Amino acid sequence: MKLYEVFIRSRRGLDHKHTGSLLADSPEQALEYARDIYTRRSEGVSIWVVSSADIIASQETDCESFYDPHDDKPYRHAAHYQLPDEVNSM
Repeated sequence: MKLYEVFIRSRRGLDHKHTGSLLADSPEQALEYARDIYTRRSEGVSIWVVSSADIIASQETDCESFYDPHDDKPYRHAAHYQLPDEVNSM
């Protein structure tokens, strides 16, 4: 059995949200299990199941090197730009 991550979209137009994990023999079986476990009361309109082995994620310990603040590039920050006098509501 493989571990699958389950994502549910509760209503049309909303994002899929991670709902939980489950074990299944195949993606099709995982989809059926997800339907039975996570949408018993019509909580969703769409289900995604993704094999946990296929997910690649950054680690919290790599935060500083992975998410470079770009302090050497001030033009990436909104405070770098001066607004004209006509634009006073931003």
